[in-house]
Amino acid sequence: MPTFKDHFSQHSADYASFRPRYPARLGNELAALCPVRELALDCGCGSGQLSVVLARMFDQVVATDASAEQIASAEPFRNVTYRVMPAEESHLPSHSVDLVTVAQAVHWFDLEPFYVEVQRLLKPTGVLALVTYGRLVVDDETCNSIVENFYGNTLAPFWPPERQLVETGYRTLPFPFDELAVRVMRMEANWNFDALVGYITTWSACKALRKSEGPSKFEDFADRLSHAWGDRAGTKLITWPLTVRAGRRRSVDR
Repeated sequence: MPTFKDHFSQHSADYASFRPRYPARLGNELAALCPVRELALDCGCGSGQLSVVLARMFDQVVATDASAEQIASAEPFRNVTYRVMPAEESHLPSHSVDLVTVAQAVHWFDLEPFYVEVQRLLKPTGVLALVTYGRLVVDDETCNSIVENFYGNTLAPFWPPERQLVETGYRTLPFPFDELAVRVMRMEANWNFDALVGYITTWSACKALRKSEGPSKFEDFADRLSHAWGDRAGTKLITWPLTVRAGRRRSVDR
């Protein structure tokens, strides 16, 4: 199995607990691109946040991740099969897949062999969809300012370079597919203080900060946010811009 940049295995239970859920509308939009909905492949599935959304729209979903710890924390679902394997080597039959998805993970892949594998897997009408979400927005000006400062200033030296691909919604990635329009969406969650802070602890840069400099800067951030939040059990609306870059196999490859 090829090596991969593993920022999440050691905290896979937190990842499963705290990462936001994709909206049902995303599954509907992706399914609408596919004239046949027999099999979807969710690569880099993590703990299955998108896999279970797709499972409501497709007969079968195969969900893969190179991290055994992530797969062990994945949400069981009747028609989802989880497998530990890299995205570049699915071992599925050629021309058997109606939809290949990657949610918040393609920036970790070895892109060229992954695209070769996708071309091999897709049916002639099959679709690849790269899904990502950007910076969160808290529906509270003071709290949002504190989170923005932590994200963009305190954590700035600790974000891996691949994070810039997320910031641009994957628009700077090469994409050798015939692109399809997908309506703009966003994710939403009503979270209390602990849920939001738990999510922030799953950020790769946050883990790198604590490993490099200890807990003090994170604790200072959490204290400031707690003071601004007020009742920690009270919820606030959190939103994320959701971007989908989708495409079919190019006609020359059909």
